[in-house]
Amino acid sequence: MDITSVAAARVYGAARPATAPDPAGAPQAMSKAAGSFAETLARGEQTANATLVEGADPHNLITALAEAELAVETAVTVRNKVVEAYLEILRMPV
Repeated sequence: MDITSVAAARVYGAARPATAPDPAGAPQAMSKAAGSFAETLARGEQTANATLVEGADPHNLITALAEAELAVETAVTVRNKVVEAYLEILRMPV
């Protein structure tokens, strides 16, 4: 064996496998995504309220509602993928 293959094997062995979850990172990522989702929906509601009550710029309303719609569609897509994965796991033979 040459030195590069030994070094590569050492680095490969020290690296965390892609299949191993990062227990510290997962809750933070999910809470960050949920906070961003809630923030986007709240911003859409505030902009809609300001437009209806105070007569704010309708362009801002359309932009905020489009962002909220995209956030909801993204959340639904992620939920559907999670359900698909769960059903796929259930179909696996034991």
